[in-house]
Amino acid sequence: MSTADKSVNAEEMMSEATEAATGMLPMDMVHAIAELADPVAIAKEMPWLAEELTKIALGKSEIAPDERDQRFADEAWRTIPYFRVLGQSYRLFEMWMNRMYASADGSWQNKARARFAADVISAALSPTNYLGTNPAALREAIETGGQSLVKGGQNMLSDLARGGMPSMVDREQFKVGRDLAATPGAVVYREEMFELLQYTPVTPKVRAVPLLMVPPQVNRHYILDLSPGRSVVEFAVSQGIGVFMIVWRNPSSQRGDGEWGLDDYIAAAERAADVVKKIARADQLNLLGLCAGGITVSYVLAHLAATGDDSVRSATFVVTMLTGEKPNVVGMLDTGESRKMLEQSAAAGQIVPGTALRSLFAMLRPNDLVYNYLVSGWLMGKSPAPFDVLAWNDDATRITARFALESSRLAMDGWDGNGPTLLGVKTDFSKVTCDSYHVGGYTDHITAWRACYDTAHLVGGADKEMTLIKSGHIQSVVYPADSARYDRWYGRPTSTDPDEWLETATVHKGSWWRPWTEWLVARSGNERPAHKTLGNRQYQPLDPAPGTYVYE
Repeated sequence: MSTADKSVNAEEMMSEATEAATGMLPMDMVHAIAELADPVAIAKEMPWLAEELTKIALGKSEIAPDERDQRFADEAWRTIPYFRVLGQSYRLFEMWMNRMYASADGSWQNKARARFAADVISAALSPTNYLGTNPAALREAIETGGQSLVKGGQNMLSDLARGGMPSMVDREQFKVGRDLAATPGAVVYREEMFELLQYTPVTPKVRAVPLLMVPPQVNRHYILDLSPGRSVVEFAVSQGIGVFMIVWRNPSSQRGDGEWGLDDYIAAAERAADVVKKIARADQLNLLGLCAGGITVSYVLAHLAATGDDSVRSATFVVTMLTGEKPNVVGMLDTGESRKMLEQSAAAGQIVPGTALRSLFAMLRPNDLVYNYLVSGWLMGKSPAPFDVLAWNDDATRITARFALESSRLAMDGWDGNGPTLLGVKTDFSKVTCDSYHVGGYTDHITAWRACYDTAHLVGGADKEMTLIKSGHIQSVVYPADSARYDRWYGRPTSTDPDEWLETATVHKGSWWRPWTEWLVARSGNERPAHKTLGNRQYQPLDPAPGTYVYE
């Protein structure tokens, strides 16, 4: 990376930290709190609340923190009266907030915003978040002679300097290119918007039809190439599949990248596909898209179908949601005021800071992803543990406001007819003819699995498969081939009702990686001797994988 690029990165990191610290939630999201303060609902619940408070004061209450809630695992919450009353009072507050949320009326979006507000408020007010009301933190301070408080203060100051959120992970333990994104390969094409990686074959022969992976624009590509043994890329290469990867460039306001919009990313993905076919000497290719990358893949397929291009043999959609008809987090966050803010930012060619996105998504699970680390790092003075997924999550990327706006408009507002207008061409998702494989996460809090199931019905093609992992957004992806940690449902998505499909789908144990690669190999043509070198005469290797853009 050049000195100029390092200077740009430093300036933008400072800008991100400042902007993230000021908060990103628009006022009409904050107004969701009003949904929790309905006077009629409050009046209805007041007798119950007063009765339970009286019982707590008299030591006769049966209320107690949930046994599964690790925040209150310390024995002091049950044996010391001061902490017992605090814990019971907080649990009563949580129960009251849940009752207020249940009374909220309106659309699923309004209810979801009320739920979000209730979760954030409840998490923030937990007594475990404060030194004087956390018995474990007080005990740690006494046992260490105050050293835990000194270390906690240092951790807090360090975190405030980098944006304000408590650190989840020790990223120093993970080096990109060595511990993460470590599958051997090379950059075989580079342009303004992306680098294209080709991975080195490890089998004597590879399939004739290559696979191009399209990662999300809002995260680093190496969630698909995490650590050795936990890399989808590494496993696919081991099965004799020729794998290529787009590495999106982190947009920079200093370079003027704020003009990149949805059409630009679609066109870029199509350019990458053309290069892949030339290098592999193939007329067709397979595509895989993850989350926002899956949305891009679906748009590419629709555009190619509209222009008569049938060069895609199959498409794999991993946790991919195309519309906002089913409850989902994007629709919850897409308020009138947030849309207006995004429109203004897009018109000005602005970039949405990566730290702001990271903080916002963390607040969707505030106890697990925010206050858990605040307590351990700031109150207890502990260093965060090394974990590859969290190291990837902490490696935040920016996104152009224009791309965010155009993507959310299509997903939330829909389109006329059967598909959107892309690159100036009216498209129809039903005209897509390639086979498709769909992966969802049962507890996914970002792209809800029912919305991902709908993708299988929106995109055309006769041969479709659906697998649903009993896990969340990321753990459903990072699920090593020989792991049996989670169950999964599997079957053809014939029913239009996702819950009806779930009742009839077969239940399997273990990862989707192996059955997926078997499905993919059947659509990847004959075997060919693996080339000893990467690229070709026109597209020669430029740098070793993972390239240079991943460090920007």
